[in-house]
Amino acid sequence: MTHTADRLLTVDEAAERLGTGVRFVRRLVAERRIAFVKVGRHVRVSRSVLDSFIETNAVQPAVRRTRARNKRAA
Repeated sequence: MTHTADRLLTVDEAAERLGTGVRFVRRLVAERRIAFVKVGRHVRVSRSVLDSFIETNAVQPAVRRTRARNKRAA
């Protein structure tokens, strides 16, 4: 059985992966909005947790309906 270890990212790496600042990631951790691992006093976030967070919070585009424009009778 092949088991690939899920890489733990630092807060800086997690912020880079999300394209945000470090403060945002720290807020997600403080609010317990993402799972994290404490290694001593260090905080780590697994790559799969970030991938899941991104997928869960992805907003699908709205389908625009086109209206028929008012046409004047000739």
